[in-house]
Amino acid sequence: MSSPAPPSASRKSPSIPKRIRSLVISGTLFYLLVLLMITLLQRKLIYHPGRVPELELPGGEVREVQTTTRDGIVLNGWHWSSSMHATQATDRRTVLFFTGNAGNRSHRVPICRLLNAMGCDVLIFDYRGYGENTGAPSEEGLANDAQAVWDYATQQAKLRPETLLIYGESLGGAVATRLAAEVCAAETPPGGLVLRSTFSSMVDTASYHYPWLPVNWLLVDRFPSVTHIANVSCPCLMLHGTRDRIVPLKLGRRLFAALPPQSQSRGDHRFVELPSAGHNDVLATSEPEVRGALNDLMESIWGGVQQRR
Repeated sequence: MSSPAPPSASRKSPSIPKRIRSLVISGTLFYLLVLLMITLLQRKLIYHPGRVPELELPGGEVREVQTTTRDGIVLNGWHWSSSMHATQATDRRTVLFFTGNAGNRSHRVPICRLLNAMGCDVLIFDYRGYGENTGAPSEEGLANDAQAVWDYATQQAKLRPETLLIYGESLGGAVATRLAAEVCAAETPPGGLVLRSTFSSMVDTASYHYPWLPVNWLLVDRFPSVTHIANVSCPCLMLHGTRDRIVPLKLGRRLFAALPPQSQSRGDHRFVELPSAGHNDVLATSEPEVRGALNDLMESIWGGVQQRR
C-alpha cells in the first residue's frame, strides 16, 4: 500500500491579505497626495503676510517712505528718526530692519522704538505682498526687496554703508544675511549685521518640523543662509532664545559656525543665548540682554551710542 505523497515543496506561500495590501496602497496614495499638496501650497505655509490697505503711522518721529524694486514693485515703509543724530545727515546711524514671515511693519513698533531710543534711525519696509504692497513673496522676491531697501538708504538717503546696521529677525534674518553677503562681496560692507532667532537654512528648519517629509526635494524657497554667511565680512551679532521651538537653538549655532573663521578669531562676531526667550517673545522676556548686546556691538563699530533715558 503506497503512502500518501508529501506536500509539494514548491507550494507558494500565502499572499498578503487583501486588506493589508489595500491599506498599504491607500497609505501610499495618501502620502503622495500630502506631498503634492505641500509642494503646491508651500509658499502659503512659509509666508503669512498681514495685508492692510493703509497702515496708520505710530506716534513719534515717524514718516512714510517708499522705494521701488528693480522688478517694479513699490514698497511702503517707515523712517523712524532719532532725536540724537549726527550733524551730517549722511552720518546718521541707521538700522535697516527686515521682519519675519508674519504680520507687517506695524507689529515691530516695540523693537523700532528700542533701536530709536538707542540713538539709531530705523528704516523698515514691508516685503512684497505684505502691508499695502502688491506682489507675492518668494525667496528671490524678498532678495530684490532687500536690495531696494539698501539702494534707498545708500543712494536716495545718501547714507554711508558703514553707518548702516542690517537687522533681521527669523525669516528676515535669512533676507538680511543674503543682503549683507552681497554688499560685503561688492566691497561696500555695512557697519554690522544683527540676526535674531534665525536659521541655517529653510531646509534645516523644515526638516526639523517635518522629519517624515523629503523637504530637500520639495522646497522651492530654500534660504541657504549657511552658505551666504561665508561672505559676510562685517561684525555679526546673533541673538537666540534657548526655548525657541520654531527655530531651535542648534540651527542658530549652525549658522554662527559658518561665519568666516578669520573673523571669528578676531572676535568680530558674537552669539548671545537668551535663557528666558522663545521665538516670538524675545523683547518681552529679554529686553535688558538684547539692549546690552546691541550696545556692545554699536560700541565696537561706532564707538557706542547715547541712549535716551
